Amino acid sequence: MTAATLSEHASKNLLAEYGVPICREAVGADAAAAAAAAEQIGFPVALKLCGDAIAHKTERDLVRLGLGDKAAVQGAAEELLARATPEDGAVELLVAEMVAGRRELIAGLVRDPQFGPCVVLGLGGILTEALKDVAFAAVPIDRAAARGLIGRLRTSHLITEPFRGEPAADLDALADVLVGLSRLAEARPDIASVDVNPLILRDGKPVAVDGLVELGDAAAPLTGSTAAAGSPPPTDASLIERFRPLFQPRGIVIAGVSSHPGKFGFVTYHNLLRFGYQGKLFPVTRDGGEILGRPTLAGISEVPSGEADLVFVCTPYQANIELLRVCAERGIRAAFIASGGYGEAGEEGREREQELIRVADELGMVVAGPNGQGVISTGPSMCAQIVAPYPPAGRISVASQSGNLVSSFLNYAVLTGVGISKAVSAGNSAQTSVPDFLEYFAADPETAVALTYLEGIPDGRRFAEAARRVTAKKPLVLVKGGVAAEGKRAAASHTGSLASDDRVFDGIARQVGAIRAPSVEHAFEWAATFATQPLPRGRRTIVFTTAGGWGVLAADACAEAGLELMKLPEDLRAKIDGMVPPRWSRSNPIDLAGGETRDTIPEVLDLICAHPEVDAVIHLGLGIQASQAEAFRSGEFHPDFGLDRIADFHARQDRRYAQAAREASERHDKPVLSATELVYADRAYGNSGPVGVREEGRVCYPSAHRAVAALRALVEYAEFRRS
Repeated sequence: MTAATLSEHASKNLLAEYGVPICREAVGADAAAAAAAAEQIGFPVALKLCGDAIAHKTERDLVRLGLGDKAAVQGAAEELLARATPEDGAVELLVAEMVAGRRELIAGLVRDPQFGPCVVLGLGGILTEALKDVAFAAVPIDRAAARGLIGRLRTSHLITEPFRGEPAADLDALADVLVGLSRLAEARPDIASVDVNPLILRDGKPVAVDGLVELGDAAAPLTGSTAAAGSPPPTDASLIERFRPLFQPRGIVIAGVSSHPGKFGFVTYHNLLRFGYQGKLFPVTRDGGEILGRPTLAGISEVPSGEADLVFVCTPYQANIELLRVCAERGIRAAFIASGGYGEAGEEGREREQELIRVADELGMVVAGPNGQGVISTGPSMCAQIVAPYPPAGRISVASQSGNLVSSFLNYAVLTGVGISKAVSAGNSAQTSVPDFLEYFAADPETAVALTYLEGIPDGRRFAEAARRVTAKKPLVLVKGGVAAEGKRAAASHTGSLASDDRVFDGIARQVGAIRAPSVEHAFEWAATFATQPLPRGRRTIVFTTAGGWGVLAADACAEAGLELMKLPEDLRAKIDGMVPPRWSRSNPIDLAGGETRDTIPEVLDLICAHPEVDAVIHLGLGIQASQAEAFRSGEFHPDFGLDRIADFHARQDRRYAQAAREASERHDKPVLSATELVYADRAYGNSGPVGVREEGRVCYPSAHRAVAALRALVEYAEFRRS
């Protein structure tokens, strides 16, 4: 079926059936009928040439506004009728009331190839294309989700607050419009898009002044969704059992071990030995000779039955189907396939990949890869990877569509000391993909935070379901690549032209509560923050600094991030007054201006965290004394002149401040984020401030802005969980 549009009048009548308020209007066949309709509606009126084949009236100059009397309507009607073309087909004149309002929005529907029907809301009118301030949410949505969509606009304050003498929008009424569009999308799969532009706020109430419904072929059911397929979602217990052989194997077969240190099989075997895998290892080579001073097996048939759960495959693709069959006979139930030559190698490779997975499914085996980098599980000290590094143990679990990005996250774990529970590269995702691993992380009691890197989303609904399952229990931090390569989709409607892969993805990510990071560094820092800090109860933030400039920049960062740099409570001010000389800042940011004694900073940190009005603390200036201590120790005057004693004191104090921040945070269940550039600048000397933060099991941020960004991520997820 060829795409077609309903006339504006028919479009708005359909929208009205689903609760979208429309302006008063009528249609007429000729100038006399239009003038009569205008008299009944009341002047002034708008007049438009209307028809099923007319989609862009403004661009064709087919709209007349503010017509104040019968003669004006008749003259405009005759002019518009004269502008009709044969391609327009049957036309009519649409007469509508003039709706006054300073704020114009755009609302509608688009059908995304991955995520299905999505509701759209944005700033409308002539600014629609200029500002492109739009937000998306997948259908279905309820009123709470609709109100959340409103809040995601950059210009939401124009809606939620009074504007130029007009009241704030009736948010429930606006949410009802979006919910109505959602219901329409579910009821009418033949609707390709809906464009309501402008949706004018008249005395705070939304009114659809223009509307266009585009029809297409009835949308096919989305694949991948367990709900759509009618099958119940897997239970936590079934997910843990399914992935146990992959992440908690009793023994591992390394198929294709080589004596050459540059080969994948050698590196994987080495890494499993080097990092102390706690289970049994069964290296398999062609000839069964010694490697790394240990004997190997000449074939998988020599592996004792029932003693291995996982096979790490480094053999050529030609051998792998038979290899899986023999593995299954030995009781092996999971395979990580590092071998290439599959889907990444073209059509023949895709056929090989499909056959491989067909056999694995028949055997009841879980397969990760092929063409993958490896899998890590720190519980059993398992580094089954073809590359380094091996991270410290922790509570972050990683699933990535890129092996390189797994390495990046692991490197940041090594750098910060905030550790990993599990990590896996999905490779070609032939059988198990990132959503499968996310579902497992949601069920896994050893995972506190899920972290993922994505490039493509072949099944949007499947991803959204898995993400929602995670975020209902624990945070999900993601970073997405390939954004610059994504073009806008061409569409007849304004709502369609505003849709892009990245805008829609961003909207869905926010809708399901995932925290999207702008870079790999931010993604890991935010995941590490979730893994080590409590969630804040609100946005009220105190900046505690040892120097004024840092505090000013941190305050600016808080404002830009939407955090509340709260007014310093009077009782807290009075208590600090009794502890330091009067030159301190006496406001937020709190700058003690060098008036502190040896115990002041830990005591003030505890006072701040204990205060019921404080939700979070940004702690700045850590490591300054320890930096001076190193200057004392490294010069020609040390240890004389008392430098040994004062250097030791300074180093101890900064270490003590790091401990005090962690203790106050845990005692009062509030996040305290410590930041100093000395985490990088003084690394060679092991500055006791940032080193102390690491030893306390937390992230030391290299700047106030990075700490504030991490706090904003905590706030966003906390608000999602409370919504």
